[in-house]
Amino acid sequence: MARVLIIGASRGIGLETTRQALEAGHQVRALSRSGAVRGLADPNLEKIRGDALDGGNMAAALDGVDVVIQALGVSSLGDLFRPISLFSDATRLLVPAMETRGVKRLISVTGFGAGDSRASISCLQRLPFQMVFGRAYADKSVQEQLIKDSSLDWTIARPGVLTNGRRTGRYRILDEPADWRNGIISRADVADFLVRQIEDRTWLRKAPVLVN
Repeated sequence: MARVLIIGASRGIGLETTRQALEAGHQVRALSRSGAVRGLADPNLEKIRGDALDGGNMAAALDGVDVVIQALGVSSLGDLFRPISLFSDATRLLVPAMETRGVKRLISVTGFGAGDSRASISCLQRLPFQMVFGRAYADKSVQEQLIKDSSLDWTIARPGVLTNGRRTGRYRILDEPADWRNGIISRADVADFLVRQIEDRTWLRKAPVLVN
């Protein structure tokens, strides 16, 4: 089993990924600013407090790991209406830190609408998407390019609209641009995909869209 660092482990996709990675038998180092991982206690879980924007924190967190899962998110809806650079700033620190330490495998979550998937947003959705998510997804697009330009063995997951539904394992993984579309998917199913990528190389250097 792998030694996995999960960045953004305290809530949302990161928390669910931490839970499922432990269930799969991996050793998990869970990084969050609070150092808290609600409701989880496991001998294979190491909870550490740290900031994804702090180079020293990231260097320490990478020590001895095989795989990194980057599951960053904004703190609140209000953050979407302010300038956002969290995703790109954190990735500018993470990528060279991984390259320097020889940690090759990076699995990162962005979203449908980031990078070249932006062109697949329907005409009806384009304006509201830009008004609400435009700042965040512009930064996620920069994040994606930083990852793609790296020497890492990366996979980027682009989920559609997130829900708190249960894990079904019946989601669709859309690889071809002609098939890309928006849709809903539970955070638990996104986590299912991320954990599978720890050992699966099917989606190496690919950025599929995930929807139900």
